[in-house]
Parts: sequence; C-alpha cells; structure tokens
Amino acid sequence: MQAVSLHRDVIVVTSQLFAAHCTIVRAPGGEDEAFAIDSPVLPEELELLAPLVEQARFPTPRGLLATHGDWDHVLGPLAFAEATLGCAESTVARLGGEAGAAQRALRRFDEELHIQRRRPLSLGSIQALAVPGRGGIGEAELELHPATGHTADGMAVWIGWARVLVAGDYLSPIELPMLGDRDAAGRADVLDDYLATLDRLRSLVTAADHVVPGHGPALDGPAALRVLDEDVAYLQALRERGADAELPPRRRSQVQRELHAQNVARV
Repeated sequence: MQAVSLHRDVIVVTSQLFAAHCTIVRAPGGEDEAFAIDSPVLPEELELLAPLVEQARFPTPRGLLATHGDWDHVLGPLAFAEATLGCAESTVARLGGEAGAAQRALRRFDEELHIQRRRPLSLGSIQALAVPGRGGIGEAELELHPATGHTADGMAVWIGWARVLVAGDYLSPIELPMLGDRDAAGRADVLDDYLATLDRLRSLVTAADHVVPGHGPALDGPAALRVLDEDVAYLQALRERGADAELPPRRRSQVQRELHAQNVARV
C-alpha cells in the first residue's frame, strides 16, 4: 500500500490490488472532520488506514463515501466501522435492489485468492445523497457530480479548495473505459451515458491540479485531460467501427483487448 499527499488536506492511498484508491479528505482550516472516499482492497491495507490517518494528524473519518456500488469501492466500513457510508441515491437503489451482492462478490474474491478477513463486510445504514449536489465538510463543501456509463449508478467528487477530482471508475490511464451492462429495462445507451459523464467531467479536469481515477496512478490535470480525450476518441470509434476501433496508446495489451471485446458486445 502506498500513501501520497496531493494537498495538505488530501491523502490518496493506493492498494496493491487493482491499483484501487482510497482518498482521505479533511475539512480545511484544521476543523475536526474528515471523509474517506472509496477503499483499498486487502485486509491489511484496510487495517492500516486508521493508524495512517492518525499518523498524518487527520481526524478519524466519521463519514465514508463510495463513488459507486462495485464491491471494491465499498470496503470502507471494514476500516472505519463507526462511520456512516454515503452514496448517490442511484447507488443506494442499486445496493438495495442487489441485496448482499457486494458481500457475495467480496466473499468469492477472497475464496479464490485464499484471503482471510477478521470480520465480514457490513454496509450498515447507508445515507442516500442527492446527485448532483453538495456535501458539507466543516465549513467547506464537496461537490457531487453524476457519473454513469461504467455502471448505472455513481458519482464523482470534486474537492474544490484542494482542486482534486475523485473520478470513480473513470479516467484510468491503465485500462480502457469499461462499459456497464444494460439495466433491467434493457437500455442500450450505456455508451452515451459514458460519453455524457466524460463531458460533465471535462470542466473539472481542466480546473484540477490532481485527478484520482478508480484504478491506476493519480494524475495531474494535463495528464488527466489527455486520458479523457483518448477515452472520448475510443468510445466514438467504438460506436462507429465496433471491433475495429483503435485502442488508446499504452492500453493495447491482451487484457485490454479482451475488455474491448466486452465493450463491443455491450454496444
């Protein structure tokens, strides 16, 4: 696990698995409030979060945020059991409609890799957040922006005073855009949803000093904007040429080509 300070009020912790991130943000001005956004994956990483926060002299997070409902983003309660988990209303609806899905996915993952955890995942009482909207942190606010296309639910979090964007599973420099499945109503517009999310994020990326993607290294603003432009070009080519769409540079491995085949099937 690696921890990097992006701002005096923002620490990003990167898991050894999936290059997944947990972003710790405290209120500006030394106020006694902090949030943890998303989560690392391994049990020892989750156990180290609280000591890391204390060592950094951040307050213990009393609130958790998950950018969306995929199991690897909702493990925060395993690190901060007393904190309340907040999610977009769309994510709360997803978790309610798929009761126990995150826990089952985590259990299967742990069984496949022979991972032992001290206790099972419990999401507890989940707070539904209006998105688009704002969430108070001390006297400041976090901006919550809709982020769909990878999944049918989700949000990105803009930490305005620190100029940090936590993008959820978007803007990764190491993996292709991963289109979600059609929803229960059979909608086939997941590609349009993804492109709309990238369009909404563009102004935030342009203003950002740092962007935290779902997976892969944190990026400075110009690097994140290049990834965004590559993702838009790829998705437009996917619509026009399907399987023949050109993949972005540095994302042409065999694994990424398999993800591309999945995107073709979903489109």
